[in-house]
Amino acid sequence: MKKQLLVTALLLPALSITQPSAAQTKKAIKAASATTTDSDKQAILTDLNKRFPEYAGISKQIWDFAELGYQEEKSAALLEEQLRKEGFDVKTGVAGIPTAFVATYGSGKPVIGILGEYDALPGLATEAKPDFTPIAGQKGGHGCGHNLFGTASVAAATEIKDWLKRSGHSGTIKIYGCPAEEGGSGKVYMVREGLFDGVDAVLHWHPGDKNAADAGTSLANKNAKFRFRGIAAHAAASPERGRSALDGVEAMDYMVNLMREHIPQDTRIHYVITKGGEAPNVVPAFAEVYYYARHKDRDILQSVWKRIENAAEGAAKGTGTKVEWEILGGVFNLLPNVTLAEVMHQNLTTVGGVQYNAEETAFAKQISTTFDKKVPIEEAATVKDFRDASESATSGGSTDVGDVSWTVPTVGLSTATWVPGSSAHSWQSTAASGMGIGQKGMLVAAKTLALTALDLYKNPALIEKARAEWQQKRGADFKYEALLGNRKPALDYRK
Repeated sequence: MKKQLLVTALLLPALSITQPSAAQTKKAIKAASATTTDSDKQAILTDLNKRFPEYAGISKQIWDFAELGYQEEKSAALLEEQLRKEGFDVKTGVAGIPTAFVATYGSGKPVIGILGEYDALPGLATEAKPDFTPIAGQKGGHGCGHNLFGTASVAAATEIKDWLKRSGHSGTIKIYGCPAEEGGSGKVYMVREGLFDGVDAVLHWHPGDKNAADAGTSLANKNAKFRFRGIAAHAAASPERGRSALDGVEAMDYMVNLMREHIPQDTRIHYVITKGGEAPNVVPAFAEVYYYARHKDRDILQSVWKRIENAAEGAAKGTGTKVEWEILGGVFNLLPNVTLAEVMHQNLTTVGGVQYNAEETAFAKQISTTFDKKVPIEEAATVKDFRDASESATSGGSTDVGDVSWTVPTVGLSTATWVPGSSAHSWQSTAASGMGIGQKGMLVAAKTLALTALDLYKNPALIEKARAEWQQKRGADFKYEALLGNRKPALDYRK
């Protein structure tokens, strides 16, 4: 059963908290609620409502920048400037990435981290309108709503900073500026650099078409560009003298597609040919194909990936070409934490979903006519029931938050920043991310993150319980090794 929204996301919500079903977690959450006064939460919610226009403006600026992975210079600078203005100590260019940063406020334990993203996707540049209206000359678009992601995380961290300052409570808040989530694995380099060492818990969120805070997982991912080199020749006068690099790519693609029948059915493999030659009458001397492979089990992913590499080598041998590949990204599956997810779900239920005004309702109705999956737009005003980690709670996507979650107990949520029924990575999600619907969902996320962090500061026993669960799930012998190896950040992967 769905919990109907009792108040709008932009009005001050009531603070009654329902009891969760799990007995042990219920006691922990009850303790957190008892020690966190209504006035603490009230102050945070009131301030976020007051500052909503400011944060909406920041998110729109980043939406307009629409910078691709590792090119987010303006977006990162804007968030860094905002954090400095709020009194954070901001370190830029961390982990060898010019657009990555860590901002810190406070001292002592607990140390809570909040993740923020701000990279756009190639293509998808459209106006914030309910019909596809391309923006000429713009390379990218925020089809995953990361303009909202980074802004809400900064807003939540700012509220916690203010609470720490006025309460005198011990604790440190860190906001992580994380570039290139879309295929660039930015957080992996930050994990590898040790930037999450000493952090007690990490919070994150993601734009979506529903409001939910599940203890779910995701797919591990590995990706690379395979580059074939052949011999150029006149394709009509002397084709026998040429060796087509494009033949190598196509032979590889054919073998991988045949392989799909003989791998676990929940594996995902997708590719694009990024370079196929210059002219039909010239045998291509160079061709390139960009591959992703995903599976929830990292060992299975690695075995499938080895077969993809074997296909590349076989294709090169069979076509008389040469091949090399560059691993560009690799991320772990999310390690769910039920303890933290229960707390976050309670706070999301308190905050509630998104209610549209007349203009937003008209936008939602019009854009929903373009969906193949029809979902009532009223779903934006509901909060989904809690789901424990299970097959049904496994996302079909991948995220570099996965690596963070194996390094420190981590929890996240999604909010209805897009019209229900929207697909991520679409022009529809891009459009909604640049207007009021996306911005209202962003505010729900900022509130939920801030209230969840507050509960953790006020009741360290929750952190201890979450850490015990985390240690049990990852195993005593776990040792972190990045799927992308020891390579330096792939700063040019979008160029």
